[in-house]
Amino acid sequence: MARAAGFDADDQGSPRNQDRMSQNQLPEPTPPPKDPMPPNGDAGTPDDPAAEGRTHRQHLSQFLMRIADDDTRARISVTDLLVLLEGRATAGLLLLFAFPNVLPMPPGTAGILGLPLVYLSFQMMLGHRPWLPRFIAGRSVPRADFAAIIARSAPFLARAERLLSPRIPVLTGPLALHIIGALCLVLSILLLLPIPLGNMLPALAISVLALGVLERDGIWIVAGSLIAVLAAAVVWGVIWAFFRGLALLLA
Repeated sequence: MARAAGFDADDQGSPRNQDRMSQNQLPEPTPPPKDPMPPNGDAGTPDDPAAEGRTHRQHLSQFLMRIADDDTRARISVTDLLVLLEGRATAGLLLLFAFPNVLPMPPGTAGILGLPLVYLSFQMMLGHRPWLPRFIAGRSVPRADFAAIIARSAPFLARAERLLSPRIPVLTGPLALHIIGALCLVLSILLLLPIPLGNMLPALAISVLALGVLERDGIWIVAGSLIAVLAAAVVWGVIWAFFRGLALLLA
């Protein structure tokens, strides 16, 4: 019995048992705190730059290439892009719908691509989640066609992204995003006007502003705003010249 008691005492003081006892006395680790949700409950809305930054692990060109290379999809719809882009949906779709108008396109293209720009920019102005009506959101293209479009445009987008970096954060804050949305709304309306080549400058301004929002680059926000002023001046000059000429003809 004494030997048994002595054995128990020695065994209790052995390093192995001390480690075992210390492990039993350690408190359970507390789980890491969850990321707080923004006030409106949407982790990817334009009025939450922090949430948008958390989803900003890839450049938009890389993200679009990954979607285009997804063999599991036969077609790519606007709804797919809304879901997959998450926190970048508003600015990303503004860029996707505006950029084709920068290049010479067949007549009527501005009317097709301009209407979604009006919806998206209006929602950015209000700070709402991106939403499009069914007749726009349900449109789709074959994945092969989408991949071909992305393959042609991704190199240009990648070059622009190399020039972008987070700068002047106040210009990409919640209040600034509302103002940018209002500016894009005006530009979208100008883009819809039936003016020959009059949609190129508004589309360029929206594209630059969207890139600035995507990469939180205040320098590009300033550049896009200056292009927007130039676009408004050019469109106004064309409209004034048209009505001036019409008045001279009727005089």
